[in-house]
Amino acid sequence: MKKKLTIGILDFSGFIAKNAGGRRSRNEADILYEKVEELGHNPKLYKADECQIFFDGEKTLLLEKNKPIEPCDVLIPRVDLAGRLDMELSILKQFQLMDIPVVNGYLPTVRAKNKLRTIQLLTEKAIPVPKTVVVRQFEYVDAAVKVLGGYPLILKSAFGSYGCGVVIVESSRSLYSSLDLLGESTKTPLFLMQEFVEEANGSDYRAFVINNEVVASMQRQAKSGDFRSNLHLGGQAQKFELTSEEKEIVLRAVKALGLQVAGVDLLRSKNGPLVMEVNSNPGFIGLVEATQVDVGKKFVEYAIEFAKSHLASKEKKQKIKA
Repeated sequence: MKKKLTIGILDFSGFIAKNAGGRRSRNEADILYEKVEELGHNPKLYKADECQIFFDGEKTLLLEKNKPIEPCDVLIPRVDLAGRLDMELSILKQFQLMDIPVVNGYLPTVRAKNKLRTIQLLTEKAIPVPKTVVVRQFEYVDAAVKVLGGYPLILKSAFGSYGCGVVIVESSRSLYSSLDLLGESTKTPLFLMQEFVEEANGSDYRAFVINNEVVASMQRQAKSGDFRSNLHLGGQAQKFELTSEEKEIVLRAVKALGLQVAGVDLLRSKNGPLVMEVNSNPGFIGLVEATQVDVGKKFVEYAIEFAKSHLASKEKKQKIKA
């Protein structure tokens, strides 16, 4: 009889639910929970907004509702956060300090959540990205527009997901208005200005990667009148097979950030594929509908194998010490 593992799922959606007046819809964390049960293991859901960390100078305790948490054999975090990353992800880091393997870990998650850091790492590895200028002060904005080849262009906040904090700008007047609005909503003076890839025609490609393998991919098309292809914003999706060149770029991007599981968004430009974003917390409900690939099951299967590998390594070390 095989040993049942406890598969932990760290759900950050409570932060969003509180901001939305307490509403919480079914999400990927719930699906992963069900997949763990289907695969014959024990799921354990941790709600990040109900966790506390206790320090007394000699030891550290991770609590949930003021009680020590029940440990797990591996942790799958679902980090639905766009801000306060260093503070909120300290919970994720604490699981790692307790010698619990995490998919994805603290540092890769922070890298992917920061769009600026993502571009730095991708460029360092010569992975193609849209031409980008980082702007802190308004006095340099006009020069940045010239470097990018003029309007239209894309304006992004350094943090954000699901198409939030991203706007298309078609004139100097709308650029300065957008800068004001984004600055007020994100509380940061740092923005990313990117070239607008017109030939993409509102279409991009999402690849879901698990353990250095593209397990599913789809094409997303923005709804009429929008340039963002995110499905929850009305975009449409269909199964799509990436080229071998695109798969290679996707896997290099994931490796550059140190992620085990990721969603990579690509644009097809006249100069070849460009990595638009690398997501450490990729949604997969729309991907499953478009491709009929049980991505949630594959995700959990990998987490189980990762836990087994970690346990085997611990047992080997204990035998060596003995």
